[in-house]
Amino acid sequence: MFDIGFWELLILFGIGLIVLGPERLPRVAMKVGRWAGQARRTARTLTTQLRSELDMDQTIGGYQPKKPQNYSRPGMDDLKPGAEAASEQPAKKDD
Repeated sequence: MFDIGFWELLILFGIGLIVLGPERLPRVAMKVGRWAGQARRTARTLTTQLRSELDMDQTIGGYQPKKPQNYSRPGMDDLKPGAEAASEQPAKKDD
């Protein structure tokens, strides 16, 4: 991520020692280390969640929904496609 070599790290340590002093430098270094660890954990969690969401989308993309079931309820035949042809035919009368 960061291309920091040995000499750059040594220069940063020296500047930190001059600015912060020997008493505060270890505390600041621990805080920065904790923040970096927390940022790394957050990035790892985010990456895992994104990968799982993408995997879910791929499985859903191949999903074929079931065909609707045929229910036999009174009056439902009028709602089915092609019911116009059935409704145009005269109904049989029981004698």
